[in-house]
Amino acid sequence: MGSGPTRPMPTEAGILAFHERCEAFYPADAVNASVAQQRRWYDALCAEFDAPSPEGLTRRDDLVAGRIAIRRYRPAEVASETRVFYIHGGGFVVGSLESHDAICAELADGARVELVSADYRLAPEHVWAAAFEDCYDVMEALLADGRPLVVAGDSAGGNLCAGIVLKAKAEGLSGIAGQVLIYPGLGGDLTRGSYLEMAEAPLLSTADVDYYRDVLKAPADEPFAHPLRAANLSGLPPAYVSGAHFDPLRDDARAYAARLAKAGVDVTYREEPQMVHSWLRARHMSPGAREGFGQLVRGVAGLAGTCPSPRV
Repeated sequence: MGSGPTRPMPTEAGILAFHERCEAFYPADAVNASVAQQRRWYDALCAEFDAPSPEGLTRRDDLVAGRIAIRRYRPAEVASETRVFYIHGGGFVVGSLESHDAICAELADGARVELVSADYRLAPEHVWAAAFEDCYDVMEALLADGRPLVVAGDSAGGNLCAGIVLKAKAEGLSGIAGQVLIYPGLGGDLTRGSYLEMAEAPLLSTADVDYYRDVLKAPADEPFAHPLRAANLSGLPPAYVSGAHFDPLRDDARAYAARLAKAGVDVTYREEPQMVHSWLRARHMSPGAREGFGQLVRGVAGLAGTCPSPRV
């Protein structure tokens, strides 16, 4: 009797344990549940992977434009006037200031920079271009005082990061020192490459990606929503792009990094060979994720003009 296709899986014990722990909180078919249920599951998952705050780091919540909640992180040691604006992932449907709080805190502390995160509007209540506009407004507000800014984000946040940086270039907005795209979804073809090879990868399937795109309802020809469709990437700020091998979004990261390099942009591309989508949360239980997070911190520090903390 024949068997079906083998589900692509890493072999690192730590990341396999992470996958199992995630599915205990957030089932593989979560997108079939109501949005309210998805958010309850996601909040519980994020709480499961919470971590102690770095010593001496402070947080302050604020508002931009009187409506967009942001959180400011200041580590005990700040080594640059450059700030980081971090945009959380979650498929444009889940996620908040709380979901990525520990990640933001450790990134700020490790790179020795101030960091700001934003609580942008989520779909399906707010479709395209609500999240994009919120993130662009926060970026403009942060740049208004003349301090350089590195824009970073994971997954859907990586999409928003790439999109607002493209718009900043189109509008002549200056001051962006770098962009950091972590397993970003950038609008690749769902019928090719890693979208086929990793269609049933752990923690994110190609069907999930299709679901999130459908919920967001961004126009198919809008390059700010699908940055791989941008005609010209020249003149963009330097980039650090991180892909995960066991992730349908892998080729989006690969292709965008390659196009940036071809356009003359200074780009560092790193692909984590044993990592799955959302591996940032595994940084305290997987050797590969720990190494990847350390390299991410170094990448951010390089763009911000600092040396990473000796603890990284």
